[in-house]
Amino acid sequence: MGIHRREFLKVSGLAAASSAGIAPALAKAIAAEPGIDLSVAGYPHEHLSGLMTGKVQVAGRNVDYQVGKIGDLNTHVFSGPRTLDVTEIGLSPYMIAFANEGFRAYSLIPVFPLRIFRHKSIFVHVDGGIDDPVQLKGMRVGTPGYSSTSLTWIRGMLSDEYGVRPEDIEWVISAEDSSTANSGAVSKQETLLPEGLSVSIGQAGKDESDLLIDGDVDALFHAAEPRAFVEGHPKVRRLFADPRTVERDYYAKTGIFPTMHAVAIRSDLIAQQPWLPKAVFDAYSESKALAYSDMRLKWFLRTLPWFAQELDATEGLMGKNFFPYGVEANRHALEALFRYMYEQGFAGRQLKIEEIFEPSTLELVEA
Repeated sequence: MGIHRREFLKVSGLAAASSAGIAPALAKAIAAEPGIDLSVAGYPHEHLSGLMTGKVQVAGRNVDYQVGKIGDLNTHVFSGPRTLDVTEIGLSPYMIAFANEGFRAYSLIPVFPLRIFRHKSIFVHVDGGIDDPVQLKGMRVGTPGYSSTSLTWIRGMLSDEYGVRPEDIEWVISAEDSSTANSGAVSKQETLLPEGLSVSIGQAGKDESDLLIDGDVDALFHAAEPRAFVEGHPKVRRLFADPRTVERDYYAKTGIFPTMHAVAIRSDLIAQQPWLPKAVFDAYSESKALAYSDMRLKWFLRTLPWFAQELDATEGLMGKNFFPYGVEANRHALEALFRYMYEQGFAGRQLKIEEIFEPSTLELVEA
């Protein structure tokens, strides 16, 4: 993980806290503490640019933002040095560690920096004859990992919408991942294989693209995009020819915008500074609000020719805050993911939202 940028701004904690709308008594308590830079890590999302550049602070604290890959961040939190104060984290891996390993070193807050519709993440061989998701039953499906959040959502969506269950598929785990450069290290929580599945390991020396091109598998589920698709291989295509339309229809029907990552804060730091979870929540929200404003006011600076029209269409379907934070705004999607984690054998019981998120953040809403 490399340091993206550090800004040291000479602003008092009291003034910044007051401007953020924090109660005066709490602002005074924050200001009385020594000035501390917060180490924050995650992807360089557009909606986090305010945090990354220092334009947005956390209750008067400077943010030392470090750009990192999710695999590295997960490993840092679950089995690494745990020096990061605040970090983006894979939601399913966190739930696996919480439920099965008693992990409590970091606490989740309901901020979701990465959300992706997943119909676009299914790839097939053009000669395989798979044109409908139902046809995946009995097929060999390759994947570079099994228990990542993205794969959990794909399997859950296929089960709910098309009646294709994980046990209906022959799973082939590729020996290599062509997108490792994008995802970083792989934590053990992302490679958990529940019982009752048909699973084999792909041929050594082949990544997931090779498996599909060579006919070792009939389809691929991939969190990013397999090398073969990125390079435009003529034998590889998406299962859904028009994933945008299918995903919009899915949202209109279910109200679900799948959550991939959340934000976690060191639990010992919360014990020392109980005001911190709300301050972090507010800072992420403020940074996102700046990004919304920038998209709306500076659409003409974007490279995409129909950016403004796409923004209008998105707001028309999903509302102006189409990337919401907070438990209540995301309860339906979260409950679906929690159910998938249980149904797919990753947890011995279905976890509850109220137990997995930091208690002081359960009722937070965005200004």
